[in-house]
Amino acid sequence: MTERILVNQLAARPDGPVVVSGWVETVRDQKKVQFIILRDETGAVQLVNPATRPDPEAEQDAAALALTDAISNLAHGTFLTVTGQLKHDERVKLGGIEIKIGALQIAAAALPETPIAADSSMDKRMDWRFLDLRQRRNNLIFRVSTTLEHAMRQYWVDRDYVELHTPKLMSSPSESNAELFALPYFEDKTAYLAQSPQHYKQMAQAAGFGKIFEIGDVFRADPSFTSRHATEFTSVDAEISWIDSHEDVAAMQEELLAAAIQAVKDKHGQEIAELFGVEVTVPTLPFPRIPLVEAHEIVKARGYEIPRTDGDLDPEGERQISAHVQETYGHQFVFITDYHPEIRPFYHMVDPATGLTKSYDLLFNGVEITTGAQREHRIEVLEQQALAKGLKLDGLAHYLDFFRYGMPPHGGFGMGLARVLMLLLGEASIREVTFLFRGPTRLAP
Repeated sequence: MTERILVNQLAARPDGPVVVSGWVETVRDQKKVQFIILRDETGAVQLVNPATRPDPEAEQDAAALALTDAISNLAHGTFLTVTGQLKHDERVKLGGIEIKIGALQIAAAALPETPIAADSSMDKRMDWRFLDLRQRRNNLIFRVSTTLEHAMRQYWVDRDYVELHTPKLMSSPSESNAELFALPYFEDKTAYLAQSPQHYKQMAQAAGFGKIFEIGDVFRADPSFTSRHATEFTSVDAEISWIDSHEDVAAMQEELLAAAIQAVKDKHGQEIAELFGVEVTVPTLPFPRIPLVEAHEIVKARGYEIPRTDGDLDPEGERQISAHVQETYGHQFVFITDYHPEIRPFYHMVDPATGLTKSYDLLFNGVEITTGAQREHRIEVLEQQALAKGLKLDGLAHYLDFFRYGMPPHGGFGMGLARVLMLLLGEASIREVTFLFRGPTRLAP
């Protein structure tokens, strides 16, 4: 049997016999000719068959009749393999090529009525996600995601980082006692799904790994119903030793993002512009930096009062400060720095000169995608900060042990992959860029 050819490889092949496989996107069943638009994972191609209709007064080819009948009865979504003759013809709108069908083999027929349409609600599309993902536009999202992740990994591997795969079952909370998924474990024990790999990233610094990264799932029992929250999502994390401040972490992250977005632009920029109407812009370095207090003043001057009492930016505040940065610097990214310890985790280092943490949030097109910081590596200071937050040291025993036998100055960040994709492609919700979204009311499919 002739080897299967992917659709995106057809244009480079000479006229002649080919085998293609995919699913039926449309059928145009005309009196004298039949057309099938066949789509595979790389694109779509037009298939053509001169229709042979039953004629009781003429002797007809049984195979030709059967082929015509089979095409007439094809349902949208049917998976099949076609053997035929490739022909280059500039008159064909779809890529300037078509295939004359010689034989057709159905791998799996689809039901004739599809449960979703182009105007179906997001919830219904999520119910039938495997059908929703057959669209070229949705297929591209995950090709972009693959390129983005590969480019980030390449950046780190080229700089001698170690990739880790940390446990997702933990004996104690990884961040706080809030937003935890607890589940029964052996011998009447309770395990918790990891909220982040934070503790293990820091353990790797105590182990002398120096520079590490992880791209993996994390879990938050967060009942939020927003466009940017999920109960399970992919987190992009890195941690590095021997830093002087959070600025070393920020400098690494902005280089990482610039490299990753450049890779996306190079490989997918034209197709993203076509299907999403978005021009991929590679950010210039360095990204703008604005202290939190100054950000409050800028937002207030723009006519918006942040209602939060903890001093952090709310979503509208994030949009306002990002709009200011776009107008002032022409930049999609901004680091918001110098957060008060009250609104930061206990393990963030506090600058004794200012009383503020050596930390930042990174905003991309008006949405927070990252929290990064220098961590506190001195055990006595770390314990004091934990107690000041009302935490019990015995509940942090395993974590604190990492610091009792020596720890280098270190820091890192955690970044939501789906948020980056959502903002990069101009989508309105992370549901659109997550393969199978998980939220408070969604556990299926």
